[in-house]
Amino acid sequence: MSKPLNILFVSSEVEPFAKTGGLADVSGTLPQVIKDSGHEIRIIMPRYGSISERKFKLHDVIRLKDIEVPIGADKKIANVNSSFIANVKSKVQVYFLANKEMYERPGIYTNPDSKKDYADNDVRFIFFCRGVLETLKRLGWQPDIIHCNDWQTGLIPAYIKTIYSADPFFKHIKTVFTIHNLAYQGTFPVASFEKTGLPQSEFTKEGVEFYGKLNFMKAGLVYSDVITTVSEKYAEEICSTEEFGCGLEGVLQKKKSHLYGITNGIDYSIWNPETDEHIVKRFDVRTLEGKVENKKELLSKFGLTFKDNVPLIGIISRLVDQKGLDLIKEIADDMMKLDIQFVMLAAGEKRYQEYFESMHKKYTSKMGIYIGYNDELAHLIEAGCDMYLMPSRYEPCGLNQLYSLKYGTVPIVRATGGLDDTIEDVDGTNGTGFKFKKYDSKELLKTILRALKSYQDGAGWKKIMRNGMLQDFSWESSAKKYTNLYRNLVKQ
Repeated sequence: MSKPLNILFVSSEVEPFAKTGGLADVSGTLPQVIKDSGHEIRIIMPRYGSISERKFKLHDVIRLKDIEVPIGADKKIANVNSSFIANVKSKVQVYFLANKEMYERPGIYTNPDSKKDYADNDVRFIFFCRGVLETLKRLGWQPDIIHCNDWQTGLIPAYIKTIYSADPFFKHIKTVFTIHNLAYQGTFPVASFEKTGLPQSEFTKEGVEFYGKLNFMKAGLVYSDVITTVSEKYAEEICSTEEFGCGLEGVLQKKKSHLYGITNGIDYSIWNPETDEHIVKRFDVRTLEGKVENKKELLSKFGLTFKDNVPLIGIISRLVDQKGLDLIKEIADDMMKLDIQFVMLAAGEKRYQEYFESMHKKYTSKMGIYIGYNDELAHLIEAGCDMYLMPSRYEPCGLNQLYSLKYGTVPIVRATGGLDDTIEDVDGTNGTGFKFKKYDSKELLKTILRALKSYQDGAGWKKIMRNGMLQDFSWESSAKKYTNLYRNLVKQ
């Protein structure tokens, strides 16, 4: 049997400690599954002010003033706390890099009051990246692999290949860098580069420089040993055009032989209609009538009347352009004139929020809207809707379409990234959802109409629902691909 690997998983957010999106879900679940397979994996993240010492039973691992982290000519002090995340089989140790000046704030990346990014995010994540490496040395724990996630961790591979390259502690450590969303790159003014402590020779087009600025994401891509992203289709897309590559397509093209697409899984201990504690009636592929009870409850929560044979379409989304909301706006009136009901759980840009609130006033008897995030309501939407709308401009992987499949809620998606990889277009009663390719509102409307026509065939629709519910997108398959990747990398 192969020797177990030591892996450090580095992320700026981890469920259940801090979350703004899917990165936290991945970071909270994937390490647990890897640990279950017999490897030693630990997680490190910043200690945000919102992380409760009492709730998560935090304790000091490295006390204050034990770690000095250089930031340009300055030095900032860090200490390290620890807790665990656990499942039935095993528990994973989580380290928290702590510094009150850096992280004791109400938001993770943005100020909740101004809705703007913190002006010193460059320093906060320079401190994090370099602090991770200093923490490892102080702990004396030497991983085989450091697995970095998104721009906030992008400087770690750069540090290992430059400042720490002569340090014997890091000599055999390999780095994996995962792109969760290439659109968010961590780009800062040239003055930020001086704070990194990286050699001046690295501020070039071949290094961390990006149109005269420092780019954390580019650093991760250039200096890591292997790059992964969260679906096979997205891995192809980001190398092909500026639309998906966001200006980094050239860098990715050069590293294409070291780029792998591994589709995210989902945690079926949380998202499963057979065991879900947030829904009013549990159900499975054999007891689909339970779904109707959830539909009635969901409609009631939004003040809508249950109507037999009228499909309910749902959305859970950030209100941003990426999610295809401009397409929905263009066809909203046409869509709402159809024989449907529509519910939305969303938060984000003010212009979209105001628009959908005005639509709600116009179609009060057919449409429900909740601005904000509500976990219980999210589960009920997945359980109670007949269809789930996700017409994204781009989608690295997507999780909600995977939740929808499990709950027998048939996805209507654009064929991009992970949506294309995970949804099989319906043909008759074969397939799991409805897809359209061209980013066009008329194509979206045609696809909705195709789904509504299919819905009229009751028995056929149940077959499509069951097709989706029988899909397996658990983390075990994805975790195995990651561990194989780690092993191959260590052998090099």
